[in-house]
Amino acid sequence: MTPVVLIAEELAPSALDVLADDFDVRTVDGTDRSALLAAVAEADALIVRSATQVDPEVIAAASRLKVVARAGVGLDNVDVPSATSRGVMVVNAPTSNIVSAAEQAIALLLAVARNTASASTALKRGEWKRSKYTGVEIQGKTVGVVGLGRIGVLFAQRMAAFGTRLIAYDPYIQPARAAQLGVRLVGLDELLRESDFISVHLPRTPETFGLIGEKELAIVKHGVRIVNAARGGLIDEHALAAALKEGRVAGAGLDVYVTEPATDSPLFHFDNVVATPHLGASTVEAQDKAGLAVARSVKLALQGEFVPDAVNVQAGGVVDEDVRPLLALAEKLGRVFTAVAGGVAAGVTVEVRGEIVSHDVGVLKLATTKGLFASVVDERVTYVNAPQLAADRGVEVELAVSDEPAEHHNLVTVRGALPDGRTVSVAGTLTMTSTREICKLTGVDDFDLDLTADGVLLFFRYSDRPGIIGAIGTILGEAGVNIAAMEVARREAGGEALMALTVDSSVDAELLSAVAETIGSARGSIVDLRVA
Repeated sequence: MTPVVLIAEELAPSALDVLADDFDVRTVDGTDRSALLAAVAEADALIVRSATQVDPEVIAAASRLKVVARAGVGLDNVDVPSATSRGVMVVNAPTSNIVSAAEQAIALLLAVARNTASASTALKRGEWKRSKYTGVEIQGKTVGVVGLGRIGVLFAQRMAAFGTRLIAYDPYIQPARAAQLGVRLVGLDELLRESDFISVHLPRTPETFGLIGEKELAIVKHGVRIVNAARGGLIDEHALAAALKEGRVAGAGLDVYVTEPATDSPLFHFDNVVATPHLGASTVEAQDKAGLAVARSVKLALQGEFVPDAVNVQAGGVVDEDVRPLLALAEKLGRVFTAVAGGVAAGVTVEVRGEIVSHDVGVLKLATTKGLFASVVDERVTYVNAPQLAADRGVEVELAVSDEPAEHHNLVTVRGALPDGRTVSVAGTLTMTSTREICKLTGVDDFDLDLTADGVLLFFRYSDRPGIIGAIGTILGEAGVNIAAMEVARREAGGEALMALTVDSSVDAELLSAVAETIGSARGSIVDLRVA
C-alpha cells in the first residue's frame, strides 16, 4: 500500500514535487475539525503549518500515523508528548525562516524609528505632515537583543551594519561567543535600562512567557522602542499599552500576539505601534525552504531513515556525514543480534571502534536499539519509540567507544547478555566498492565472517564434520531456496562451527527447523534484512 501523506495547509509546489512520485498525497482543510479527523485516519504522515491544531484527539484518530511535520520553526500547535507516546515522529524546519524572521524584526525596527506606517497612512488620507512624523536615527544607538539564538544572531549581525552598539541578554550563551559577534552580554535589567531599541528573539516557554512585563517596563530607558517578531506573550501586552500611553515607550513593532489571530487589541489604537499579522515567515523563500525541508523529512521518516530535524528523537540533531552511513549498519547488527540470540537480551552494549569516534556516534546506539526490537514487537519500531520499547522491557542499551585501531577501519560490535546466562555478540563494518558502501557482517560471537549484511540471512551452529554443506544445500535446493553466499567458520577441526548463508527468498520456520534437525544444530536463526 502506498503511504498517504496528508497536507492540511498550503505547501510550496516544490515540496509537493518531492512527495508526489513516492506517496499518495492528499489535502484537507486543517481548520475544519471534522474533515481533519476523518482524513487523518488514513494518513501515514501529516504536514501542517500554524493553523492546524495537532492535539491528542487528532493523534488518537490517526492509527497509521508515523510522522507529523510542521512546515515552520515553532511547534506550539503540535502536542509533542502525545505524539511521542504513540511513537509518532515530530519534525519541523528549524532554519527555514530564520533569515525572514530576522529581516522582519529589522523592518519593524526601522518602521518604528521613522514612523513609516503612520506617515504612510496619513499621506494616503491627503495629509502632508512632515514634522509630525519626525523619527530618530539608528546609528550610534544602543540596541538590546533579548535572546542570541539563530535569529537573534542574524538580527545582531545585520544591526551592526547600522553602526549601533549591541548588547544582549541570554543566560545560555558564553561571553566569548557573544564577543565574537561583537555583542556585550548583560543582565536583563541592565539591557532594559541602557537600550534605545530592544528586539526580542526567544521561544515561548513557561520561563519566557511574560518575561517583559509591568516591572520590567517600569525601568526601561525613557523613549525606548521595542520590537517583538518572535512569539506572542513574551511581552505583556497590557503592560506595554500602559507604557506607550505614559510615553515611557516611544514606539513598538509587533508581529506576534498572545492570542492569534489578533484583530483587536489596545495596542492597535496607538499611531506609534506598527502591527503586522505574524509575517515573520511570510516570504516566498521561507515558505519554499520550510516546505522542502519537511517534505524531505517526511520522505526519510516513511522510508524508515534517521531524520535530523526530528524533535522527539533521542540523539536528534545533525548527524555527521561520516557517521550517517553507519546508521544502517548499526540497525542491521541489532536485527542480527536478536535473531542469533533467539530473544531479547537483558542488557546490550554497542561498541564503536576506530577513527569514527572522533565524531559524535551516540546516534548509533539509537539505531541499534531500533534494530533490536524490529522483529520482537507487533508495532512498527521507529527512532521515536525504540528507547521506550527497551525501557518497557528492562533492556539497558549502553554505548562504548574506543579510538584504538581495529582490524577494520571502523568496527561496530553489539554485545549482550541473555537471561539464561549466554552472551552473544555480532560485529560489522562498512566496505567501499566502486559505487557504494556495503554493510559487512564480520563476526558472530568469536567466529570470524565476511558476509554482506543484506537480504535473508540464515545461521546454524553444529559440530564440524563432512557432508554438512552438501546436506544444507540439498534441503534448501529441494525447497526452491537459492543460496547466494555462504560463510563457514570454526574454532578447530571437528569442533563447533558456524555457518552463515544469504538466500534469495524467505525461509519459513518449518524449513529452518528441518535444516537444523538434519545437521544436528541446536537451533537455526533467520533474519530478513529486506524488511524495513
